[in-house]
This record gives sequence, C-alpha cells and structure tokens, in this order.
Amino acid sequence: MTRIVDTTIRLLSQQPLVGTISTSRVLEVAEILDQAGFAALEVSGGGCFDAAVQKGTESPWERIRGVKARCRTTPLQMALRGRFLVGSRPLSDDLVRRFILCAAESGIEIFRLHDPLNDVENLESAAAAVREAGGRLYAGLAFSGFMPNLPRVVDKARRLAELGADHVLVHDPAGALDPGTCDRVINELAEASGLPVGLYCQGTGGNALAMAIEAARHGAEPIATAVLPVAYTLHRVAGEVLCDSLTGLGLEHGVDADRVWEASRFIDEHVTSQMPALPIPPRITLRTAFNRLPVGLVSELDARLRMLGAADRLDEVLEEFKQVRLDCGVPPLAQPVGGILAGQAVRHVLSARRWDEVSPDMRDYLSGIYGNPPQAIAPAAAAHADPNAAVDPSPDLDQMRAEGLAASEEDLLLIALFGDDASRLLATLRGRGDREDAERDGLERSQSERIRELIEMVEGSDVGELTVEDAGVRITVRRQEEHPLAPVAAAPAVTPADNGAAESAAPSVSQTVTVPSPMVGTFYRSPSPTAEPFVSEGDTVAVDQVLCVLEAMKLFNELKSEHAGVIRAVLVGNAEPVEYGQPLFELELV
Repeated sequence: MTRIVDTTIRLLSQQPLVGTISTSRVLEVAEILDQAGFAALEVSGGGCFDAAVQKGTESPWERIRGVKARCRTTPLQMALRGRFLVGSRPLSDDLVRRFILCAAESGIEIFRLHDPLNDVENLESAAAAVREAGGRLYAGLAFSGFMPNLPRVVDKARRLAELGADHVLVHDPAGALDPGTCDRVINELAEASGLPVGLYCQGTGGNALAMAIEAARHGAEPIATAVLPVAYTLHRVAGEVLCDSLTGLGLEHGVDADRVWEASRFIDEHVTSQMPALPIPPRITLRTAFNRLPVGLVSELDARLRMLGAADRLDEVLEEFKQVRLDCGVPPLAQPVGGILAGQAVRHVLSARRWDEVSPDMRDYLSGIYGNPPQAIAPAAAAHADPNAAVDPSPDLDQMRAEGLAASEEDLLLIALFGDDASRLLATLRGRGDREDAERDGLERSQSERIRELIEMVEGSDVGELTVEDAGVRITVRRQEEHPLAPVAAAPAVTPADNGAAESAAPSVSQTVTVPSPMVGTFYRSPSPTAEPFVSEGDTVAVDQVLCVLEAMKLFNELKSEHAGVIRAVLVGNAEPVEYGQPLFELELV
C-alpha cells in the first residue's frame, strides 16, 4: 500500500505563507487532517522555527505541542537539516542531540533528516539522537535526475541503512526527475539500502503529480503531499488529486480523500483570502520549469535582483548559476547551499568578473565547513578556500543555563540557534506570562487543567456552550463559530426639516462596526510589555493590519483587521481576559 505524508501544517508555518493563518486555525486544520489516515503529518522544520522567532509572538515548541494536543491518531513528523538542524550553520553533536530529544518530548515521532550536500557523515549525530529518543528515522537524499550521478546516490543509500534509517526518501526540490526513469531510481535505492523508498518532490506544470503517481506505481512510500490550495500555491503534490488518481489506478493508499477535501474547503474559507495573490508569478514558474531549479530559489533570486535594480538580468544570473554550481562540485540545491550559490551567481553577473571575490559563506563552503560536495571543486573556486578554516564552536548550553540566560532546555536551544532574536521572543513571552499570572490572581494549575478539559469536552461534542462553577470559580466555554462584524452605528436619516441644512452641507455617511474576539483568551495591545500598542484610538488601519494579540493556552494569535478604517474605540483593557464574540474595537469604515 502507498502511504502518504501530509506537509500542510509545516508549509503554513513557514515562508511564504506564514502569517496568513492564525495558530487557532492551524490547529483546526491539523485536527481535520488527523482523521484522514495519513502515515504522518509533517508539522515543523527549519523554516518554521526561523519564521516563529522572527515573528516574535509564539514559541515554535508551543506550536508543536498545540498540534500534538489536537492530533491523537496520526504521528507527527519534523524535517531537519542533519547537523544544521533548523539553521544555516553546522552545530555541535551535543546541541544536535539535545534539540532532537526536546523535539521528541514535545510530540515528534518521526524525524526526516537530510543534508544539504548529501554528506551522510553530517547525519550521524542526528541519527544517533533519533535512536536515543526512540523516534523513527526517515533519511533523505537529494537527486536532481542527472543519471550519471545515480551510482553516488545509491552508495549513500547503503550508508543510510547503516545509520538505522527506517526509510530512504528521494528529495527532488527542482522537479528535475523524469517519470520515465522513476522506476530505476526507486529500485536501485531500495535494492542498495534494503529499505522502503519514498518521494518528496516539487515541480511546475503538473510534473510533481506525474512523478508522485509514477513513484506510487513502482512501490514508493511514503509520498509527500499537501492539501490542494497550499499545494497549488507552492507547486507541491495535491493530496486529494493524488488519492483520486491512485484510486482510479486501483492502488490502495489508506487516506480518506473526503476528509482531505474537507481540510481544503476549510483552508479555502479561512486562509486562501489571506494568502498573497500569486506569491509565485508565472514568469518565475516558467523559469523554474525551464531551468529545472527549485521555485523558491528562483523567487529569491528575482527578489534580490529587484532590490538591486537589476530585475532585467534574471536570465543571465540563472545561466551563471548553472556554471557556479558546476564549479562548486555540483551540490544538491537544498538550503542553505542553494542560497550561497545564488548569491555568488549574482556577484559574478553584476561585477562582470568570475571568482574575483566570494562571500564569507561561500568561503566556508569552499573550505569544507558545510561538508563534502559530490564532485571536485574547480580550481578558480577552490583558490578561495581557507586551509585553516574551522567550524565555529556551538554555544555551551550548560554555561548559558548557569548564567541564567534561559529558564528551560527549549529556551536554551532557541537562544543557541537564533541568538538575540530568540532572546527578544522569550522576553516577550515571559512578559506576557508575568502579567497574566498577576492579573489572574494566582490561577492554580489544577484550574488551568480543568479549563483544558472543558475545552476538549466542548470540541468533542455538539454542545455550543458549557458552564461549570466550582469553589466560587465560574468557567464558561463556548464553541467557536464564524462571527460576522456587527454594525453598531449608522448614519442618521435626513428628515424633511433638515433639507435646508442638507443642501448647505452634505452629511458624511459612515459606518462603524465592532471587531469581536474570535476566541476565548487574553487580550494584549502590544507585542511586548515595553513595545508601543499595535493601534490606538484615532489610528487609521488597513486591511490585514494587526490590531492586537490574543493568547489562549500559551499560544499567541494575531488578530488582523478585515476592513480599512479608523479606530474609534478600544473596548478592552490591556491583558484583560476576553470571551468569544466580545467586542474589542470600534472601527469606522473608510
């Protein structure tokens, strides 16, 4: 049977879609997908951690635990870049081990490991940590369809089996694999490793779907998908379409396609309207398909050239990119290596000089800091290697803990990986927690657990509202539903007696609406205790502008305006608890 993995939650939590959906909506999507019969839900990875830290409103660890609380049937999966973990620099074995143990404790059962250079040695410490954590190891190998390179990839598959991998995954981020040679690639990898071989691919023009169908016909599992609105936006395999195709071919997959369509309809209703219009325009899609490159890499190159006022030189840079890749030993195009090569190609084109100078990251790459590329590096590039280069030492977590820089292992890891950005995030979260504790007047842990139980009871039943009173504490939980904006004021009608005044000064017609809370939680006007409020009375706001942050169960959700207008009143005090549907702002529409 072909097993299918869904990656929707991870893709919604990283660029370019991060911020288009609140945490509460992500959890609802996860709950729907949990009942669909997927082999796993991939819910986090490098891009998710970076996006969460940069956004500065929610811990990525809390996001994982929030999803785990909703998903009690399907295993959760995380994507990691071997000893790079979720960043762009190689890390110490100790840091890698402690990160993976934390991830397992938070609810991750399957770890999808890959190395940006297919250097299996870079996976050894992470693989050992996965075994220690009792998790399952899916090891990925990037293969861009260059068949003379297949024997090298096959040899690496043998070594992955020695690391204790449960599956070998073919990564094709550029849509470069040929459905006609799919059977050979899968069969040779499976024979060499003795393991099931799965597929993670992207591709424009339907190539990814064609590859997924052909891979399934030749026994590949698992195959990665996403729900249709996300898949089509990012050129991934749409799970619903793949399931329907496999059913038509008589291939079992174990997925309830109706449930996946339900998730798609939910996202279309609550998310699609927030997605950037055509985040990957046709001109980028065309160049992605023609050059067989990852769509994200081409988009990044285009954005970089536009910032430099050289948008018309994209095709030149793409041609130079191919040559830079050859000079650098034909590495796979996974991040961060793909971005390093892209930056060098831009430097060559705009300076009109090849290998005259390199960036610090390129120097580290050429010096072997990132690992060993598949082929030899050209002399012109190798001349920039530093023979004395060494991997930067990772922070000493135990010393950081002794210095009081973090309150938990998870906090230590975030600071070690993201530095000052993580410190700012943690300061924001601690500030909210301190205020919350003070203003709730010492809510006992048992009461907090009781609230969790009540929420789960309401979510798992048809009850719309449940109220419990115990020892003087009254708790009400209401089911969340769509709550349209309610008009609170309208322009007065003009009576005949007013006609004269109306002729001399036409009345201004305006409408004021209330912005209600979409959830039960705590209302915060600013992103941190010392920051300015998101909005104040008299401010003009645009559609999608953040109005406030709502916290529930330690998860922080930005509330964005659905209308353009002027804030006429802020109806709730900072750090006050709010109920579902409670008016938060009065907004005069413009």
